[in-house]
Amino acid sequence: MKKRCCALIALLPALAFAYPIEVEKQVNGAEIVYDTTDIDNNLAAINIQNIGGSTAECRVVFVNGPETPKVRKAVIEAGKSAYLTANFNRAVIKLRIKLTCNPR
Repeated sequence: MKKRCCALIALLPALAFAYPIEVEKQVNGAEIVYDTTDIDNNLAAINIQNIGGSTAECRVVFVNGPETPKVRKAVIEAGKSAYLTANFNRAVIKLRIKLTCNPR
């Protein structure tokens, strides 16, 4: 029993930074795949990869509750990727990301 309690306590710091991330995407014909990451309790990132044959212009809006949304933009060449991050003043409880991409 003691070993189980120690194992659970050891895992708590690793689980403390996890928060849900919802992504609403509009790719408008661009061939895009993405992956989200919660780096810290107030820092998040999205990796956008362009798997299509043409350049894509992407706009990402990170929304964390009452804070001002963080807007990031990237122009991603065919076959390349972009890593966009946002740092917030408050701890994130639930993050919403709006991803909008248009082919060029």
